[in-house]
Formats: sequence, C-alpha cells, structure tokens
Amino acid sequence: MNQLLQLEGVSKSFGGLRALHDVGFSVEAGEIFAIIGPNGAGKTTLFNCIAGAQKPTSGSIIFQERRIDGLRPHEICRSGLVRTFQIVKPFLGMTVADNVRVAAYVHERRNAGADAVARAMLKQVGLDDYADVGADELNIAQLRRLEIARAMATRPRMVLLDEMLAGLTATETEAICEELREIARQGVALVVVEHSIPVVSSLCSRAVVINFGEVMAHGATLDVIRDPRVQEAYLGKVEAVAWS
Repeated sequence: MNQLLQLEGVSKSFGGLRALHDVGFSVEAGEIFAIIGPNGAGKTTLFNCIAGAQKPTSGSIIFQERRIDGLRPHEICRSGLVRTFQIVKPFLGMTVADNVRVAAYVHERRNAGADAVARAMLKQVGLDDYADVGADELNIAQLRRLEIARAMATRPRMVLLDEMLAGLTATETEAICEELREIARQGVALVVVEHSIPVVSSLCSRAVVINFGEVMAHGATLDVIRDPRVQEAYLGKVEAVAWS
C-alpha cells in the first residue's frame, strides 16, 4: 500500500464542545475516499484540521510521511495537499485563466509557466473555451470545474473536495464524477465530503463515517453504507430498514 495520509487519534475541542474525538483512518495514492456523516457530524472541522485551517487539540496528521498538523495552510498546500470549498469564491474581476494562474504560482515562478499550467488545467476540466471570460460569468457547474482546475494547478498529490457536487443536476454530477475518476487515474488521491449515497457508492472505493465527531464505521464503501448503524444515523430506525 502507498499511504499518503494517516490520521491517528485526531481530536478537536472548542472550549467545552468536542467536535472530533479520536478520529483515525488512512488514504492511499490514487484513491477516491469518502468522508460521510449527518449534518453537524464534524466533517468540515476534520477537513479544516487536515488542511491547516485549524490545529487538532490532540492526535497526529501525517502526509507523505511528514507530520503536518500545526503547519499553516499554505505550507500544507505547497507540500501537495490542497482543498476546495463548498461555496466557490473565485477572484471576481479576473478572468477564468487568471483565477487558475494564481494557483499555479504555488510552484511556478515564471509567468509563462503559470500560464501554461492554467491553460492545461482548464482544458482538462473542459473550461478552455472560457479562459478569457470573467469568472463572475460562470454558472454553478462551471464554477465547480474552476475550483477543480485551481486545485490541480497547485500540482497536488491529494485534493480534499468539500461537497463538490452540491447544486448540480444529475447530468452535471456524472460529468464531474468522470473527471474526478480521471484525476485519480493520474495518481492523485481525492478525499470527498459528499451527502449523496448513490454518488459515494459509485465514486468512492472506501469510506469513513463520522457521527458526533467520532468514527462510526470505516471500510469498503458498500459495506459501510449497509451498516445498520450508519443507516440509522442518516435516516432513522424506520427508514433504515427500508434502505437495507
């Protein structure tokens, strides 16, 4: 196994509120891995801890055999781990290409190099025809693609995707899922926070379920979502029986 990310005993408290407790799992290179759980389960806090926006109260986060908990977000990004956000916030007043070019400067030092990376990433996500369009002119599906292009322009080994498919139609969702599969085939690991069980089932090989800040289940995706405890956490006892 080529493990890129390992979490061991990760906990996070805000005063007397315990948001995460003893969370642990690992993610391998080229894997599409899901973090699922009900609203308020602690998924966003977990992403914040992994990406450096918040420091865990205890535990360790190891990426490419280097401990990264306590590093600042830009340091973690430079190391090859980058995140996206559910609410896409492009740089308004700038073109689509300029938005991606900014991300490319994480590793590129020359304008020509950054421009080449930006154009290549836009082509990869199907936005090459919109390179010179203002970012504020894109629709929600195009903005999601822009977010992926910006992340990929940093030359990541792993991307954290926070509800990347929210607000999309079924057709748009499937198209972006196929693009994510292609990124994984290139060896980039993807960690996905997603509420749609059908999407998680088709996209992700393994999953961890977080509930009340703790790991409820962890393993092959289909095994995890068939777990009666997971079904109850999502749907309640009556509905869980119908789902199984």
